[in-house]
Amino acid sequence: MKKQLIALFFALVPAVSMAAGGHGVALDAANIDLTDKAAMQDGARTFANYCMGCHSAQYQRYERVANDLGIPEQLMLDNIVFTEGTLIGEHMKNGMRHDDAKTWFGAAPPDLTLVARVRGTDWLYTYLRTFYEDPERPLGVNNKVFPNVGMPNVMAELQGRQVVGCKAMPVKNHDGKVQRDTLTGDIMKEEQCDVLTIVPDTGTQSEEEFDTTVKNLVTFLAYSADPVKLERQRIGVYVLLYLAFLFVFAYLLKKEYWRDVH
Repeated sequence: MKKQLIALFFALVPAVSMAAGGHGVALDAANIDLTDKAAMQDGARTFANYCMGCHSAQYQRYERVANDLGIPEQLMLDNIVFTEGTLIGEHMKNGMRHDDAKTWFGAAPPDLTLVARVRGTDWLYTYLRTFYEDPERPLGVNNKVFPNVGMPNVMAELQGRQVVGCKAMPVKNHDGKVQRDTLTGDIMKEEQCDVLTIVPDTGTQSEEEFDTTVKNLVTFLAYSADPVKLERQRIGVYVLLYLAFLFVFAYLLKKEYWRDVH
């Protein structure tokens, strides 16, 4: 029994450490849609261009992604697969050696195939959008959701320079709704500090465009973590209907067997 409790403890340690990464920061809702193939296609392209230099998705295959997302195989090879000699049926691994990654970053970047199931889509969506400049960190950036993370802001060219400062923010009620001036109807704002602000004209995308890019990336990671989720949910409906139908006959059969007893 003691050994079983110890094993259970070590099994839960990674989950506890993952959950602690938020540090009390309110997470933004990603509101992903796993039926939006265009979003997942864009997310796959972003993943290949900005994530696979360090991270892999080694439990996912290029061919599976191409078929599920409606991407022609040759188009997939030309635009998503960058490792020379890689075949369409191979796993989505990168070319970085484990020992090199450990030397450069202190620890090898984790595989991202299941990261959406471990962290959650809201966590990923907020995390990828909350990098900010911090000259005290080795890579010059920090993160609101995961303080002192060892990862650089790989999408900084898209987002632009994000800094911590003061900003006029909408005043919200206790229920989260924005307050408006009773006379003019304008949104009421107040100066708040320790908030993230994008330095104007430093990124190639607007704030709304970058949010969409991150959302699409998270949508792809959510798909990658559970490619058969929608199919499983669809089949689950029929299974429940079958069980409900079977329950009626099981109940009638039970009444027939117990008729003489009562």
